Amino acid sequence: VRDRKRKFDEFTHESHEDHEGLGEADLREHEELTKVKNVNKIQFGKYLLETWYFSPLPREIWKAGDDVIPHLYMCEFTLNFYKTKGEIDRHYKRNTVRHPPGDEIYRNNNISVFEVDGEKAKIWCQNLCYLAKMFLDHKYLYYDVDPFFFYVVCECDAQGFHLVGYFSKEKESASGYNLACILTLPQHQRKGYGKFIIAFSYALSKIEQKPGSPEKPLSDLGRVSYESYWARVLLVKLREVRDRPMEEDRMISIEQLATETCFTQLDIKNTLDRLQILQYHQGSYYINANPKIIDYWMARCGGEGVTVDHSKICWTPHVTTDKWLR
Repeated sequence: VRDRKRKFDEFTHESHEDHEGLGEADLREHEELTKVKNVNKIQFGKYLLETWYFSPLPREIWKAGDDVIPHLYMCEFTLNFYKTKGEIDRHYKRNTVRHPPGDEIYRNNNISVFEVDGEKAKIWCQNLCYLAKMFLDHKYLYYDVDPFFFYVVCECDAQGFHLVGYFSKEKESASGYNLACILTLPQHQRKGYGKFIIAFSYALSKIEQKPGSPEKPLSDLGRVSYESYWARVLLVKLREVRDRPMEEDRMISIEQLATETCFTQLDIKNTLDRLQILQYHQGSYYINANPKIIDYWMARCGGEGVTVDHSKICWTPHVTTDKWLR
């Protein structure tokens, strides 16, 4: 964590800034250790998932010098780790928890979103981060989850609420970020949940009535997802403007697009520039909503994904204090 430096071999949450406290030898050892996965597979509910990356698990589960864990078990509801099937079977027999430890702020058919406060459900949120790190190469884990809300997407059935993915968000962001980390678990990828999670983060920004942007830098996969999402939303908006019946109404500015989408003006400008829709002529920029250009890019920015029904969101912005500014 940025203000609580700990040595790497404690394997708790850390960020790049934490490496300032390590010597060159420590850094080299840290890099070597984290190149290799420390868990091969994790049983998560009914799914057996092959992990992709190293995760700095709690010391009671794995510590430096231990062998790679061939098969780790995790309760999909409490997010507790177990080393053996017998342990998790005993846990399931007495466990009655069937949903994330927060408030359900969205329900549409079988899809729910819970808001979990990192300060109130510290261990659950830390374990969620440990799980996420197994599938995110770029993610920096933070020991202090208190400054974050976690918005957890679930599929619900008679057995409970099954974790699909999540995004985290700083309670107070000096940079105007509306998303810190995003993950869709491997078994739920390619189902449209990535765009749902991004869209939900902007739905909350609209309720807050302020533009937002994901924390930078984005991972390669994150950048692709966001560029596709931004492009699709803006192209749909431009198509609507283009199809207005009155010619004098067929104009829109970047400022208006920002108001309607809650994207930052910089993200809009960069997206339109990448799509070659924002053009420069005789000393000024203009948006070229050429039908051929819009149709060309619409065919290349993917589907809409799982849609967010804004009428189903039950959420009020939090009143925060400067103590969460970092």
